[in-house]
Amino acid sequence: MHLIRLTCATLWICSASFSFAQSKSVNAPDHDPDGVATMARAAKAYDASKTDAKGLKQLGWHDLAARTAYQPTIKQQGKRWILYVGHHGGRMVNPLTGEQEENGTSILDVTNVHKPKLLFHIPGDKGKEAPGRETGGSQMTRVCGGGELSNADPSRFYMLRTFGETGQQIWDVSIPEKPKIVWRIDGLQSTHKNDWDCKSGIALLVHTGLSDTWKIQRVTHVYDLSNPEKPRKIRELSLPEHLANARNAGPAALHGPILGRNGLDRVFFGYGTNKDGAAVILDKQKMLNGAPSVSADALTQLEIGRLTLPSFLGAHTAFPLYGIKPARFSHDKVEQTRNFIVVVNENNTTTCGEARQMVYIADVTDEKHPMGVAAYEPDERSGKFCDRGGRFGAHSSNESLAPTFYGRLMFFSWFNAGVRMLDVRDPYAPKEVGYFIPARNRNTDVRCDDEKLRRGCVPVIQINNVEVDERGYVYAVDRANSGLFILQVTGAARKIMGPVVK
Repeated sequence: MHLIRLTCATLWICSASFSFAQSKSVNAPDHDPDGVATMARAAKAYDASKTDAKGLKQLGWHDLAARTAYQPTIKQQGKRWILYVGHHGGRMVNPLTGEQEENGTSILDVTNVHKPKLLFHIPGDKGKEAPGRETGGSQMTRVCGGGELSNADPSRFYMLRTFGETGQQIWDVSIPEKPKIVWRIDGLQSTHKNDWDCKSGIALLVHTGLSDTWKIQRVTHVYDLSNPEKPRKIRELSLPEHLANARNAGPAALHGPILGRNGLDRVFFGYGTNKDGAAVILDKQKMLNGAPSVSADALTQLEIGRLTLPSFLGAHTAFPLYGIKPARFSHDKVEQTRNFIVVVNENNTTTCGEARQMVYIADVTDEKHPMGVAAYEPDERSGKFCDRGGRFGAHSSNESLAPTFYGRLMFFSWFNAGVRMLDVRDPYAPKEVGYFIPARNRNTDVRCDDEKLRRGCVPVIQINNVEVDERGYVYAVDRANSGLFILQVTGAARKIMGPVVK
């Protein structure tokens, strides 16, 4: 197969300009002692005690026991909507038991979005203490109902989660208040962002592979989880350049995959975090049904297209926007419908200490020849974000394909710039139509200019991940312990949404 690689040097940047609306935060009062924030220059740039928002309104809040949060997953279970939040490492007191527990997975009932309720906390891995790192915990969560899976008990619900960096687990969460473990693998390394397609039962687990096969830390382990109590491993895979005997370096390690849903026979991979990145499209049927060889030739046959990023950018998320019909092409005789991938880089340092990590959009209608067509970032100058402390830059997008939002609105976590909402109906010209930066609260942790020496430390919002549901709600969680924020689209942006589930 002849592969075409296109660098992001061809991408143009469309920085959004906006004005800040000031309003009080909901359920998150600021209780910081007087003078704490004034010790850092970030306090001089903005009023951290107030929420800045446009087009997004906060409906509910939960403190998550002041745990640092990563992946939220929302699932309708009967008449209830249950939210599963994966946490980075650390330890806090479980308010349900009064016992201190390693950060793991918080399970909340968010049926009433105004009053989210903690149902259970499953402890995670202890991890290792390291400056600037949050090892341990249980960052990743995915949930499927047995009724969606082809070989499972339809009365059951299952959660796939990582156990720190050392294990993978499946829990029966049919009764969210009483989760039970049903399967686990321990003794792994470098687990990260898994995916699980409920309809096909296929799951992609990310962790180390066989050391004599791969020279890279994270590879993809393909599993059949159509019966979560009897997982079946199908194969391992990564890029040809990652084989132990490969001479060329290739992109950095895998960050995470996204399986194509609803008949889309593609898998989308983001390699690299903040450098040496690539967004790669694989043929799902060949991945599942081809010979499970890990030779360079066999791995090359799986690959359909690749967008190679500049060395100073990584690919945290490669999100598919397929079947989009931009209005600008409505009179064209051919190619009215286009396919895209939204590539999100991840900022990894505080106070703008690295190349700006952003969002890039590539037209992949001709999947062998990806073409960069747009880019987005909030204008740093409008909020003096580099002076606020903590990280400023992209991290991730929502990953739900809920028709309420898919192909219409996307949501991105931007650390100290909060949640950013884009109109993506025309991916050639994405437009920011809203944002939400919550007020700092009593639990907000500090981030430092120099993590090792603990210099220039200031409590600062660090919105980490964001997800949506079919009811039209947006869930944002904070890396700096500020909790869970449940949002609703308002104003003109609400007209962009599709139908919601009542």
